[in-house]
Amino acid sequence: MPHYMNRTARVLALVALLGISQGCYLGRAAVEEARILAGRRPIQRLIDDPTLPDSVREKLRLVLAARRFTADSLGLDPGGSFTTFTDIGRDTLVLVLSAARRDSLAGYTWRYPVVGRLPYRGFFELDDALKARRKLEAEGYDTYLRTSDAFSTLGWFEDPLLSTTLRHDSLDLVNTVIHEITHSTYFPKGQAVFNESFASFVGARGAERFFRSRGSLEAAARSDASWRDQKVLSAFWASLSRSLDSAFAAHPESRERRLLTRDTVYAHARRALVDSVGPLLRTIGPWYAERVPLNNAYVLARVVYANELALFDEVYWAEDRDLRATIATVLRLARSSPEDPFGAIRVWLDAVGSRRSGLGARRAYPDRRRLSTRGGDEVGPSGGQPGHGGTVNHTAADGNQLGTHADDARR
Repeated sequence: MPHYMNRTARVLALVALLGISQGCYLGRAAVEEARILAGRRPIQRLIDDPTLPDSVREKLRLVLAARRFTADSLGLDPGGSFTTFTDIGRDTLVLVLSAARRDSLAGYTWRYPVVGRLPYRGFFELDDALKARRKLEAEGYDTYLRTSDAFSTLGWFEDPLLSTTLRHDSLDLVNTVIHEITHSTYFPKGQAVFNESFASFVGARGAERFFRSRGSLEAAARSDASWRDQKVLSAFWASLSRSLDSAFAAHPESRERRLLTRDTVYAHARRALVDSVGPLLRTIGPWYAERVPLNNAYVLARVVYANELALFDEVYWAEDRDLRATIATVLRLARSSPEDPFGAIRVWLDAVGSRRSGLGARRAYPDRRRLSTRGGDEVGPSGGQPGHGGTVNHTAADGNQLGTHADDARR
């Protein structure tokens, strides 16, 4: 029996026990993960198979090269991930649901073993996802349901490349591999916003460096343009979240007024997207600005996946654009302050800025927002505070919006 089959049996037993306290959800997740692990085939063996189309074999080679790059050039720990391939036999890996109160920027969270609370839940069956969405909407929540084509077991297992991920073009494929390996390298409990945003930064900057190191200058330029687009969008979503939070705070006694005010804010946001933001985007078509869903669940999802992107870029520039050094610095700071990794990064940047300028005073940064848990099952923005530049990108909970007219912009 292959060694990973033994590990599959162990995860089934473990999650079956955990499922006692969380119903059948974790049990179903264990079954799906077991199927994925049991179906793994070595990528190198597939590359050596002359019956496979050249285009597929070239993508598989790219995955192995990207995996080596994460260890050799970025200092990440890929473990045994992305050395195997699994065809899951369907177009959709998982459906991911997020939710937020309609009259405040307070997002719903789910509790999980090991990783703590996360602002999303995955479903393997459409009916289950739609049932959960209807329940939350009946309770007064906005919802955001989309597909995802990749996820990480955070180093617990040797994650394979999935057939849903292999469908992507080379840029998204490399970005996804680097993003997921970032998760398996470091994923502190209860810090979903930091985890996803940092992985988004490493995936985007890493993909650009990967292609540049291979002499693929056109692909590197496209990766860089995509990253710039994400920073433009991140600034927009951060600004919108502040506007919504202020609008809701202005009417603490009236839910009806809060809902009316939110409609006005979203109407202005749509105009800004179409007239001002859309024309700045170089890798995302005009359909995005016209059709992207605007509700509280979507806004919080965007902030979760791309919060403080400019902050990570500041570290990158402070480290003289040495991406490996940047990653090492961020990981060191995050580990030194697991309860507030963003705060630790800001303190470090202030110290670096003071040393370089010879001034002891704090640098002046545009106002920024951080997400923090508010207790119960909700998460929302904390009060504004001095920070670094505007902020909004991918993975386990990023994909295609269901029930709307457009796909979500991935990167």
